[in-house]
This record gives sequence, structure tokens and C-alpha cells, in this order.
Amino acid sequence: MADIEKRVLGKSGIEVTKIGVGLWAIGGTEWGETDDQESLDMISAALEMGINFFDTADIYGDGHSETLLGRAMKGRRDRFIVASKIGWKGFDDEKGVSAYDTVDKLVAGVESSLDRLQTDHLDLIQCHIDFKEPNMAVFVEGFQKLQAQGKVRAYGVSTSDFAYLQDFNADNKTATLQIDYSILNRTPEAEIFPYTLAHNIGVLARGPLAMGILTGKFSADSEFGEGDFRRNWIENPDENRIYLNDLGKVEKLKPLAEGRSLAQLAIQFVMQHPAVTVAIPGAKRISQLKENVKAALLPDLTADEMAAIDAITPPGGGRKIWPA
Repeated sequence: MADIEKRVLGKSGIEVTKIGVGLWAIGGTEWGETDDQESLDMISAALEMGINFFDTADIYGDGHSETLLGRAMKGRRDRFIVASKIGWKGFDDEKGVSAYDTVDKLVAGVESSLDRLQTDHLDLIQCHIDFKEPNMAVFVEGFQKLQAQGKVRAYGVSTSDFAYLQDFNADNKTATLQIDYSILNRTPEAEIFPYTLAHNIGVLARGPLAMGILTGKFSADSEFGEGDFRRNWIENPDENRIYLNDLGKVEKLKPLAEGRSLAQLAIQFVMQHPAVTVAIPGAKRISQLKENVKAALLPDLTADEMAAIDAITPPGGGRKIWPA
């Protein structure tokens, strides 16, 4: 078991390893083919490597990701810090409003997640909707009710919209923010990270590998399978232009990865920001997981390395990676 540094997750007081595992991909619907046993083996391996933080959502594989995590936790729930998210199921795109228009509905939705996870509590529940919609107050009130009942230990929001984060945290009880952050997307550094530091909000940094772009394994000719949303990077002309620009930045980053993989460099960068509590790169296989964990055991990037990254994507610069 690796001795991975632990950090306190904002005002929740919960201690988490500075690297966790994002479990979107194991849902099996949007990241190409998956194998359930391989996913379960990966989760067990993460635990044995010293990771304690796992992030999922009710919509990942329509609940399948939560179900798999529940199976993996059986008999050892105490070793897991579990975060899930709620909000998109039944969302009315036409009206721009969530299906959770009462506290009772929200509580029932979270209880469905608890059933799939086979646990009596979540360590963290997050509003998955990334913009302010009419039922925001229902989420805050519902989360606080669940907290009072002991069904969740802390709550937060997943967004890159600064005004929305401030509104969600109007009473200063929001413990966490989940946000897309990477070498290619440094936009949170401008306003959001100073705010989270000032208000003791723990940051879960998703997308540290920019949907795989920062692994350095993709090219202009890369192909993505059926059901993989990244096909749009090739097939959609606007997205393709952005993708090719990102690949150009990756080429400039590669010389900095000496003695480690480019993915490890990218994860190191994210974990090193003082506002970030935990980086949550996704993984489907143990081989990917091992590469990610190594990044948590490397020394900090040097001032020269940071300056070289700044020259490629300036502080506060870059662009949001879907779904930011």
C-alpha cells in the first residue's frame, strides 16, 4: 500500500487521499466498452494502493456505476470515502428545470443511490447540475435535511459557474466544489479557486487528463468507438479545430515529462494547486490506475517546470473541456 498524502475536504472535516478515482467510465455507456469484473478489480486495486476516495453519480450508466461500487464495498464500507451526484435524471431540457421540485423527491432520489450503493450513508452528495436552475434551493434544503438525518456527511456542487457557486453557498455551508481543471483548462484559477480557499470549500478536480488528451496518446487520426462521446472531436468541425489546438499544446508539454508519463505530469500539476483537495482522474483498468497513482508519489513540479507550463497555458487561461 502506497503512503498517499491525505487532505481535509473543506469544512466537511473528512480526510481524503489527494488522488481518488472517478467512476464515470465504468458505467459503461459513454466511454466505450467496459467489463464489470475488470471495473471491480480496478476498485479493489485502488483500495490496496492506498486510495480512499471514489466519485460516482446516479446517471453514470443509469446507476450502474453506483451499483458496481456498492458491490466492491461489500464487507469493507469503512475503507471507502464515497461521493455521488444527483440532478440530471428526468431533467426537462426544454424548460431548463430539474425533476427535483420538492425536498421529498430529492431525498427519495438520494435514497435510491444509497440502495444501489448498498450503504446507509454517503460521505458526500453533490448537485450534478452545473448551472442555476429554478430548483436550486430544493437541493440545498434537501441536502441539509439528509445531513441532519445522518444519510450524508457533507454536500457540495459540481460547476464551473462562479455566480452559481456563490449562490449555492449563500449560507456558507457548502463543503465541496467539483470542477473541471487541468493544464488545458486553468480558468478556475482566476476567481473560483480564491473563493474556495477563502470559504474553506474543498475542491474535487475532475478532468485532470482533459478527457484523455493529456495522456499524449491521441493524434489527429485517433478513432473512438461507438458510444464514445469523443467521436465528436473528430466528426464535428468546430470541436475538431479545438481538439487539434489541444494536441499542439500536448506536443509542447511532452519534453517536460522526462522521467514520468505525460499523464503523471498533468495529474501532478492539478494536485499541486493549493485550492485542490483531491484529483479524480477516471480509470477503467488497473493499468491506468497504476499510472495515476504514481503521480501522487512524485515530488512537486519545480518552479522551472511550472514556468514552462505557464508559457503553454497561462494562469487562469485555457478553455473549458466538455462537460465543464
